Amino acid sequence: MERGYRLQDNKDILYQGIKDGIPIGLGYLAVSFSLGIAARNAGLSTFQAFLCSLLCNASAGEYAGFTVIAASASYIECALVTLVTNARYMLMSCAMSQRVDPKMPFKHRLVMAFYIVDEIFGIMISRPGFLNPYYMYGAILMAAPSWAIGTALGAIAGSILPPQLVSAFSVALYGMFIAVFIPPAKKNKVIAALVVISFFLSYCATLIPGISSWSDGTRTIVLTVTLSALAAVLFPRREVKDHE
Repeated sequence: MERGYRLQDNKDILYQGIKDGIPIGLGYLAVSFSLGIAARNAGLSTFQAFLCSLLCNASAGEYAGFTVIAASASYIECALVTLVTNARYMLMSCAMSQRVDPKMPFKHRLVMAFYIVDEIFGIMISRPGFLNPYYMYGAILMAAPSWAIGTALGAIAGSILPPQLVSAFSVALYGMFIAVFIPPAKKNKVIAALVVISFFLSYCATLIPGISSWSDGTRTIVLTVTLSALAAVLFPRREVKDHE
């Protein structure tokens, strides 16, 4: 048994992560259908599409990767495009690193870093105190296989579905985002205000000349860094020690 983690507590937290990861997994299963279509259009086989989603847990990054693959781009170009598109995950990693127990073993940090995605990051960062890796493992058990299987199913049968139905699947992802930020926003007025402001500025960024030409990922990174920095300066949060 690892230092700082009791076996029974880990089981309970793992089950809680599985429970919270079920809706994420169901949403991934539906949304990744369209990703499978993009993979097949890029010339990838069903197994290749499945493997891509199993090793890359980022929808925007995979879409960008499939796009450059379809354009017969080089490996370096594919790596650079994917890196830029997924740069926001570095911000999420920095945020989670501030909530990790300093005594946590490296192997847990490594797995947690690999599976940082928007929805799992949202449910993790909203938990109080130090982050327990077993909660994330439970969510991953539901989310990761669903993402890969949904992509494979999309590669097999996605082209048979009407475009309107494939587009409708994306609504599930927006529902997950709402479920992630509504609870903390109800408890904290600062977070609620930042959510509203971020929506407004995101819309404005699509209209401002010059900024509107940036990629969605770049605009998201700039807005995230700017708003979080201002919030940290204007509304500093007191550090709360985690109870044993």
